[in-house]
Amino acid sequence: MNKQELKVVGASAVGTAFEWYDFFLYGALVPVIGAKFFSGYGTAAQTVFALLTFAAGFIVRPIGALLFARITDLVGRKMVFLLTLVLMGASTVAVGLLPTADQIGITAPILLVTCRILQGLAVSGEFGAAVTYVSEYAPPKQRSFFVGWLTGTTALAFSLSLGVQIAVQAIVGTAAYDSWGWRVPFVISVLPLALSVWIRTKLNESPLFLQMKQEGTQAKAPLREAFGSRARVRMIAVVFVMASAQSFIGYLSTVYLVTTMKTYLKADALTVNAIFLVVMLIGFFLCVFFCWLSDKIGRRPVLFAGLALAAVLAFPVSHGITSLTNPDLASAQDKVSVVVKADPATCSFQFNPAGTAKFTSDCDRARGVLQSHSVTFDQQDVTGPTTVVVNGTEVAGGPQLPANLLTALKTAGYPGDAPAPLKVSGIGDFFHGPVLGVSLLVLVLVALAQMAQGPAATAMAEVFPTRIRATALSIPYQLGVGVFGGLLPATMVAIGAEAGSFTAALWYPVGAMALGLVILLFTLPETRGVDLSEVRLAKDKAEPARQDA
Repeated sequence: MNKQELKVVGASAVGTAFEWYDFFLYGALVPVIGAKFFSGYGTAAQTVFALLTFAAGFIVRPIGALLFARITDLVGRKMVFLLTLVLMGASTVAVGLLPTADQIGITAPILLVTCRILQGLAVSGEFGAAVTYVSEYAPPKQRSFFVGWLTGTTALAFSLSLGVQIAVQAIVGTAAYDSWGWRVPFVISVLPLALSVWIRTKLNESPLFLQMKQEGTQAKAPLREAFGSRARVRMIAVVFVMASAQSFIGYLSTVYLVTTMKTYLKADALTVNAIFLVVMLIGFFLCVFFCWLSDKIGRRPVLFAGLALAAVLAFPVSHGITSLTNPDLASAQDKVSVVVKADPATCSFQFNPAGTAKFTSDCDRARGVLQSHSVTFDQQDVTGPTTVVVNGTEVAGGPQLPANLLTALKTAGYPGDAPAPLKVSGIGDFFHGPVLGVSLLVLVLVALAQMAQGPAATAMAEVFPTRIRATALSIPYQLGVGVFGGLLPATMVAIGAEAGSFTAALWYPVGAMALGLVILLFTLPETRGVDLSEVRLAKDKAEPARQDA
């Protein structure tokens, strides 16, 4: 890169990293957030509620795309850069200052959801503007390499958010961190906010946008033009599929895996954070590498390889992580037979977003115990009272069911509430036994996510004309990621809880990635090296050529 290109990519990446740092802080603190803002519920419900609040930041992202992408195409890329940055920073600092549910009751989660919505709006505007801006600056033969430094900041920001948490926890201690120290990573984000805003004010507008503005060929109604022909609607649908498919592996390998290792596998939170800090830092450079590779061999081969390998390896990698993180739990899940025999009319779906359901039946209480202790079980429909059979030992319903069931599970080999033995006490632990194994397995999933995410971002920018690029790119991307990526962790937790096996929940992302891959094989064109100033869609002849300049 020359000096100007380095300035453009560096300034864009710094601001984007800050925005994703703010966004991912919440994802890495799901167990703490659940305990602070949903303290009136059980542990499993706290996790689901916290994940649903995390998802709120995704659900509104299509709305943010409609709003900010239009401004990006009408007014310019730079203004949206600054606007979304300030909005993200302010809402993140606010999360760190919010009172908890114990202090102000139901108002606390309402305010938390409001902050998450503002964060989702901000990050939705950031992506389209940033990818559009950098791709329009980059040389055609190095475009994905340039964009890779931007896209890779999602992994870098996740690593940074974990690093700040580890540092704060080390300084104030675990007890203080759980009490008030968790607020510090949110509040101190005001410092990088100020730096990022200052850096981005030094940027110039995209040269392609300035040329288009001087020639008077800007889109007067970007949204209408984006959906103005069948060819564009088809390509928007393709980008939606591409965004959805890559979001499954992206959020499976980050938020879902971090949360389940801390809750389902009972791993030490500091250990999990340390592993992901290192792995996601490596993931940043892997994203740049795979983007560089896509400049050499094409977007399609790299993207398709990432999705295909993710679908094939998700189950064995997940099983390996479980076995190495908590071997006693993994052994019990394989060897101990647990069957809940109950009348299905007495068994409720273990998911209650409104907080109104009361899980008081023997079936509900039994499944609550099994889920909170990560027990894999089957359910058999019968008439009559509820019983739970653990390796042939029958536990009858009644007031003593939870206590008797716990005793039977421990006798059969389940570790109960005992923490997983996986532990990182120093840098040297990363090179020994289970920690190294878990780190490498997590790295496999993260690497596959980068294979899919990096080239996909570049391809999205390359299939649309300059005059509508931000709008046509952002809407399907944010819709796909918002609907599928944001809801993935909560959906998988709910599926695992209902099915009695968190491993079974993997069929959801695996099936979705496989379906997305098949669709893209037949619909996604190869866009490596195209001239963005001349991008036209097939059968889009009615529009004058000058409008695509």
